[in-house]
Amino acid sequence: MLASPAAEAAPARERFVLAFGDSLTAGYGLKSSESFPARLEGLLRDEGHRVRVHNAGVSGDTTTGGRARLNRVLKGLKRKPDLVIVELGANDMLMGHNPKVTEANLDAMLSELKARGIPVILAGMFDTTSLGFSYFDQFNAIYPRVAKRHGATLYPFFMKDVMLNKALLLKDRVHPNAQGVKVIAKNILPTIRAELLRQPAPKPKPSVVSSGVG
Repeated sequence: MLASPAAEAAPARERFVLAFGDSLTAGYGLKSSESFPARLEGLLRDEGHRVRVHNAGVSGDTTTGGRARLNRVLKGLKRKPDLVIVELGANDMLMGHNPKVTEANLDAMLSELKARGIPVILAGMFDTTSLGFSYFDQFNAIYPRVAKRHGATLYPFFMKDVMLNKALLLKDRVHPNAQGVKVIAKNILPTIRAELLRQPAPKPKPSVVSSGVG
């Protein structure tokens, strides 16, 4: 007897988010399970989202370094990301790089991602007045301008509620500790969630239907 094929409902395809940044993304001084991508993935999964967040953070990276490696990182992935979080520029600021160079690099990266049809969340940085008010004004204007230019979602300040809070920083007073990363991930979560929800529902993998003689 030939059994009638039964199509089983396939689960929705897992979303794939690329976290592309510097040591703040990589998880400098922390366990891999304490890094920003790992914490963000955990929060999203706790909400019921089928998602994987890939850690493409490199400690010490600048926007120049990020621009140089972006294509290599994308080509090395097994699939196209559903979303990319670009978190770069903190080291540019700390090293006093020309804001025009930082902006040009971010422009180039967002142009590349836009050309590939990949939505972007641009995680902003915020300069103090340590390099003078002129640098302060130039640097802090970069992220809103670049995000608007490319139609990307802007998350204004990646280190919100963490920067300058000693209880949430490592001994270097620069990088977030494990608790600080939790705060960062929790703060950015609504922005990530909203971006994923406004995208079309991912198509499930085709189910395998078998028939046999019985």
